[in-house]
Amino acid sequence: MINDYFSLALSNFRHRGIRSWLTMLGIFIGIAAVVSLITMGAGLRAAVLGQFGVLSVDKLTIQNKGAGFGPPGSTVIEKLNGDDLEIIENVRGVELVITRLIRVGELEYNKVSGFGYGTDVPEDSELREEMYSSNDIEIDEGKLLESGDLGKIMLGSSFKNTEDFEKPFRIGKTAKINGKAFEVVGILQPSSSFQMNSVVYLMKRDMEDLFDAENEYDLIVAKVEDKDEIEEVAEEIKRKLRDDRNEDLGDETFTVETPLQALGAVDSILNIINAIVVGIAMISLFVGGIGIANTMYTSVVERTREIGIMKAVGAKNSNILMMFLVEAGMLGLVGGIIGALLGLGAAFGIAEIANSAIGTGIFSVAVSYPLLIGAVSFSFIVGVVSGVLPAFQASKINVVDAIRT
Repeated sequence: MINDYFSLALSNFRHRGIRSWLTMLGIFIGIAAVVSLITMGAGLRAAVLGQFGVLSVDKLTIQNKGAGFGPPGSTVIEKLNGDDLEIIENVRGVELVITRLIRVGELEYNKVSGFGYGTDVPEDSELREEMYSSNDIEIDEGKLLESGDLGKIMLGSSFKNTEDFEKPFRIGKTAKINGKAFEVVGILQPSSSFQMNSVVYLMKRDMEDLFDAENEYDLIVAKVEDKDEIEEVAEEIKRKLRDDRNEDLGDETFTVETPLQALGAVDSILNIINAIVVGIAMISLFVGGIGIANTMYTSVVERTREIGIMKAVGAKNSNILMMFLVEAGMLGLVGGIIGALLGLGAAFGIAEIANSAIGTGIFSVAVSYPLLIGAVSFSFIVGVVSGVLPAFQASKINVVDAIRT
């Protein structure tokens, strides 16, 4: 019996032709929007969270409150200093501390100048290795900076094929930073962080000399001994810095950020974006549902005589009801399947375009089967719900009146 319902539904699809496809258009758009945007949202989430490579689960980031946009610590008015560093180093539970300088400088190569960010590499081998590993820094060409590499620089991956300087950067070539010559000794592999791919790395002493930044830091990264106590260590650092600066709770001129705080804030923003996206897509699905209801009402009017004949030869009201519900559900189901495939294709296509434009592969898209199944199931439910009233109307048609039509 069920097979008969589906056969009748498919027969009516073919009979209505283009009208069936136009009816499903709203479902196409709605489901495609939901699938593509949520799938891309997951990729965006992974890409954005990848920018927090400096924030491992056992590390805190301390910086003074900023005054604009830019890499961490680069826009603050008052820098952290040696006094702050000593306080943080002496907090119980802190294993090691890495200071960072992040400054904007002029890079000249092949007689072409540009501006960008530079950062320092610690002289101490333990701190340097910790920085390399926590930021996933790996060499592609040349070598990593080592102790004593004064007058040498290491470049992020985006410098390898850039056309901004007319000629590609090569190992052993000379580039000038703020007018001082440096030898290029290494070019890094692509990182999951947009910013790190475009950074110039110098040894700490070179950085301090170039930017007159002795005894000041843009941010301090503190590694804790026990990651399970990171919140307690963060509170102790806050308390001691407040006491040293004579600041009240809530009026701090600095921030101590834990990984959970940073990732939680990003996660909340992305969840809000996803909710807005789904809400917009629901409007399209609502319009699609109205289209299905309209088509089913039209179908009832067109097939009134057919309904009367079916009832005359023994069809029950429940049979007529089921026939129209299956047909409405099929409209939603087919629309959902096609919409899901279109949405998935759009997500992969946009991700590929984004990665090509950025020059990295950090924007990834993964197929979520629960999402696809849920989207298609929901579109089927929308179709069924949209067909309830027309189906009920069809089931109540009087046999005699129907045959006379």
